Amino acid sequence: MDQVKIGKFIADCRKKTNLTQMQLAEKLNITDRAISKWETGKSLPDSSIMLELCDILGISVNDLLCGEIVTMANYNKELENNLLEIIKQKEQADKRLLSIEVFIGITAIIVLFALIFVAAFIQMETWLRISLIVFGFILFWAGCFYALRIEQVAGYYECAHCKHRHVPTYKAVNMAMHMGRTRYIRCPQCGKNSWQKKVLSKD
Repeated sequence: MDQVKIGKFIADCRKKTNLTQMQLAEKLNITDRAISKWETGKSLPDSSIMLELCDILGISVNDLLCGEIVTMANYNKELENNLLEIIKQKEQADKRLLSIEVFIGITAIIVLFALIFVAAFIQMETWLRISLIVFGFILFWAGCFYALRIEQVAGYYECAHCKHRHVPTYKAVNMAMHMGRTRYIRCPQCGKNSWQKKVLSKD
């Protein structure tokens, strides 16, 4: 999606409805700075307010994502293109999240061992030594929690039996046996347990 084109389209539609950036922002309960970022192509409206924005501007979501009024002749084609673009952007975002997961995991391990090393080999009070080790484990478990949360929501797990792709609960991911990002979990579609691989696309 062309953010600059969409931004100009939002600005044109706003002006046609005789609204200032401030007035539009008040209707949406957001700041006029957010409106400015949309109109300059620096960001896109959040999905949670897209419908309300389109209603105020008198356009469809498809029009908004295309950056122009879509004719009926091209409606289905443009809708399909927009859906494909959204799917592509989600896959790219999930890929970035999984990279962040690796970074968080490695950082948590390094911090834990660094604090244990400091506590073990540097002269200090016993209470401080214990505090460093406890603090290291707290940071480690916090890092593990966020890394696992990222793995749960980024992408999908594919059932080895029926090939259904799904996002399991955090509890299911946390309790499952695993080898890397492959986890032994239950498929909500066929009900069977299997070693399910992490994949980025829904289909």
